[in-house]
Amino acid sequence: MELTGPVPALSAAYEVIRTPLGQILPRLSAILADLVPHRAAAELTTHCAHTPFKTHGDPALTRRLTAADLAPLLDSGDPGRPWQGTLPLAGADHPVLAVTSDATPRGAVLLLVRTVPEDGPAAPLDDSVTAVVQALWNVVTSHFDRMAAEAVPGALARSRTAAGTRARVITELGEAHTAALTGLLSVLRSRSLDDAGARAAATDLAATALVELRTAAERDQQIAEEPADQAFALLTESLRPLVRYRSVRLEFGPPDSPRSVAADVAHTARAVVRAVLLVALEQDAVRRVRVTWELTDDALRATVRDDGPGTLTAHDLAPARVRERLDVLDGHLDIDAVPGWGTTVTAAIPLRAFQDPAPDPLTALGERELQVLAHLALGHRNRMIAEELHISQSTVKFHVANILTKLGVGSRGEAAALFHAAA
Repeated sequence: MELTGPVPALSAAYEVIRTPLGQILPRLSAILADLVPHRAAAELTTHCAHTPFKTHGDPALTRRLTAADLAPLLDSGDPGRPWQGTLPLAGADHPVLAVTSDATPRGAVLLLVRTVPEDGPAAPLDDSVTAVVQALWNVVTSHFDRMAAEAVPGALARSRTAAGTRARVITELGEAHTAALTGLLSVLRSRSLDDAGARAAATDLAATALVELRTAAERDQQIAEEPADQAFALLTESLRPLVRYRSVRLEFGPPDSPRSVAADVAHTARAVVRAVLLVALEQDAVRRVRVTWELTDDALRATVRDDGPGTLTAHDLAPARVRERLDVLDGHLDIDAVPGWGTTVTAAIPLRAFQDPAPDPLTALGERELQVLAHLALGHRNRMIAEELHISQSTVKFHVANILTKLGVGSRGEAAALFHAAA
């Protein structure tokens, strides 16, 4: 895709963010292929608790790339100033372009492992080229941040399912490696070994491996979790503008614990509080609202208390999909309304997932299949769908057949019902 000029660049950004979340990196890589020829692309995005590290491209590289390769780039990167250089990756030195964005609270980095021309080393990229890559990455990461902040139920369910599986795998691998390396250290320290030099070298190697394992676990925890006080500080920053031009006093009660909470819990708590506050502010005679977070042993309790008429109900909160967001994380909502005194809304969110939610079946569908399904849900026939999407009726039939197969349903009506349930 030609990216010269504002219109092509905007079109490229649109093409990327309209892609399903799991396919954004491959799509971004394809769009940048002509501008920055590269063998592989990798990202480390701290918005995503369950899969912060993703790769795409040449398997010879991607199979050997790890989050540890990108972590130093994220830590030292200067947002808005792409870095070009050479890095040791997958056992060899490779020319790379690293682009860091601060569009998400804790940053994100994109790494492009550049293609080396046959006639010599890769030439430095022009500033105009790196500026386009930077702008696209900023748009993508802003999109990521919005998706995480909104805590949309469907995306949240997929996040919780993947996060739970990932946490179990990390724990099992960590325990296995720790046991193996600890056993190795025990053997090598045995007095029955007389080769002191070999024993010392092997001991040093095993100890280093243990340190690296623990460091990797700590880095993963930093991405997958947020300190509760910092998560609450982000919430307060987002709420203050909502009352800037209102005669309402907004008070805060931050959590009194330095503990960390899972990122999806923090995202959901912030989204729920914002939604409840917006509904509370629509009432007459509200002069004071207090927002508090409390951490118990097993839950985060987020409370919004107003001094309004005391008439709020669950029906008033329904358009904001508060209950749907909480249901995904096995949370619950309590509403205590006292006429003439105000309403207290409390959301309790478990700090750990006790069971994996059912995955969203629509994630199996491609972009065009989702478009066709949206028309099916409106009751459109094949001819109308073909006209709306500018494709042939036979192509529509092909997509419909794939949709029914992937969703495991036997009729267009069942597929439409699944679409409406996930909407």
